[in-house]
Amino acid sequence: MDLVELLRKAVSLGGSDVFIVPGTGVTVKVNAVMQPLTEGRLLPEDTEDLVRQMYELAHRDYASLDREGDDDFSFAILQVSRFRCNAYKQRGSVAAICRIVNFDLPDPAAMGIPPLVMELASQRSGMVLITGPAGSGKSTTLACIVDRINTERQSHIVTIEDPIEYLHRHKRSIVSQREVPNDAATFGRALRAALRQAPDVIMLGEMRDLDTIRTAITAAETGHLLLSSLHTIGAAKTVDRMIDTFPAEQQVQIRVQLSMVLKAVVSQRLVPTADGGRAAVFEVMTVNPAIQNMIRDGRTHQIDNAIYGGSDRTMMSMDAELARLVREKRITRDIALAYAANAETLAKRI
Repeated sequence: MDLVELLRKAVSLGGSDVFIVPGTGVTVKVNAVMQPLTEGRLLPEDTEDLVRQMYELAHRDYASLDREGDDDFSFAILQVSRFRCNAYKQRGSVAAICRIVNFDLPDPAAMGIPPLVMELASQRSGMVLITGPAGSGKSTTLACIVDRINTERQSHIVTIEDPIEYLHRHKRSIVSQREVPNDAATFGRALRAALRQAPDVIMLGEMRDLDTIRTAITAAETGHLLLSSLHTIGAAKTVDRMIDTFPAEQQVQIRVQLSMVLKAVVSQRLVPTADGGRAAVFEVMTVNPAIQNMIRDGRTHQIDNAIYGGSDRTMMSMDAELARLVREKRITRDIALAYAANAETLAKRI
């Protein structure tokens, strides 16, 4: 089978992910619906052949998959798209999932990213986190914020990603894009090096471990704007996740540090719409003095109420956004309740 033709077909269908797994056909996900691209079932030798074609397109050594058991990388096909792939071993065979990434940076308005989120590009220092489950569009939101900074400010932007998804051209800013592990061994090492590269903005694809989170907090404390993502849902859970990463004896100090450097937490999800598509829903917590006190004093359980009940225009509640989409008839009531943080309160509201 020709991988390029399969991927071209997936892009033409408007797919988001391509699945190459033994025992079933090559499949593309289109608006959360699985559609077959091939007939019959793939044999282990079929998937290995397709995965090897990926490695050839990525100019990458297949031995890394044999050695580690899984591997992240990206590649581009001219006049088709870019692809972010994860190849892995399963049940003695190889498989791969490819995320389809457009060459051009998306339009924030077309993607449903609220102006409140894009305004975070005006931050000059501190930490801004984009959170949500896998496949919710965190990388796209980060790329849009980086592009807004690149368009409006004269800065040095350093991105650290695994793998690089969107390619940023130099506009008013200079953009250095580093890929782990091709350009740097680890996120932590690349982040420490970035502090010596005269950065104004550091975009860290994901904070995965204690060392990276600790270095990220230090970077935000020293006057840089640090953008990153976490696989959490909701501002309160994000704060707790970061603090719980540290040993118990360090958590009081980390709460104090985080309360000072954290500027905003954006949580996002993609929810099914009534017409069979998907809509992005956002929660935005901007750290004000009240939120600072909650983080510092360990009262993160009060954050949700502060976001949901506040009239501050710098806040956006995900449940309130779900209610708005129901009123606009873009999503059903059942979908809203299924994705709500507090279904009982939302049910009364709608």
